[in-house]
Amino acid sequence: MTAAGLAFVGGAIVGPLGATAQAAPAANPAPAMTTVAHVTSDKGHGDMDKGQDKDQGQDRGKGHAPSAKELKADYQAQPNFYWCGPASTRIALSADGHNLSQDEVAKKLGTTVEGTPSAEDTTRVLNDVVGGNVYKTTAIPDSKAKPEQMDKLQADVKHAIDDNRAVVANIIGTGTDTDGVSHSYEGGHYLAVIGYRDDGRAVKISDPANPNDPSYWMSTIDMANWIATRGYSA
Repeated sequence: MTAAGLAFVGGAIVGPLGATAQAAPAANPAPAMTTVAHVTSDKGHGDMDKGQDKDQGQDRGKGHAPSAKELKADYQAQPNFYWCGPASTRIALSADGHNLSQDEVAKKLGTTVEGTPSAEDTTRVLNDVVGGNVYKTTAIPDSKAKPEQMDKLQADVKHAIDDNRAVVANIIGTGTDTDGVSHSYEGGHYLAVIGYRDDGRAVKISDPANPNDPSYWMSTIDMANWIATRGYSA
């Protein structure tokens, strides 16, 4: 699995959270190694919903945003422990019809065996491929997300998904999905967010680390706390 990361303090970015951290937005990032994820689950592993583009809920013909939506995304697992950044960025780009290889994305990101330098790089590469400046990097600098940061993540995910753009998030630690399954990345990790439901109160994650459990749902509150000290591209 992969990860490299930097912590936010007071709106600025400081050095790696540890020898295994993965990237959050940084001006002068110092890449670091990452750790292997541990997933605790009693449920059966499901397949990614390839080929789905669900638009559940309110009728778009009435001028309302849908209450739920999932994007088509071409899932690929990361081939090594340090390519979660390229794998997640590639998954996100595939949802917008861009079919780059992980190797191509890794070169654009500047990924090395120490990981992907910064979440600023995922934003840069997404904009470079998609065109324009539609992606922005948002930091959640504190150890726990504030209510307004949770609200912003919900709004940002909805806006991006409604615009047929997946989100790339840089997380660290353990997050628990809506089925009660824990996903642990103590060294940090990158994930793609490819859908939402319940008006954005839950997000669908495409996780390149484990092809046996490639996607799962998480509440947006828990997702924001998983991103805390890092950031996301939306």
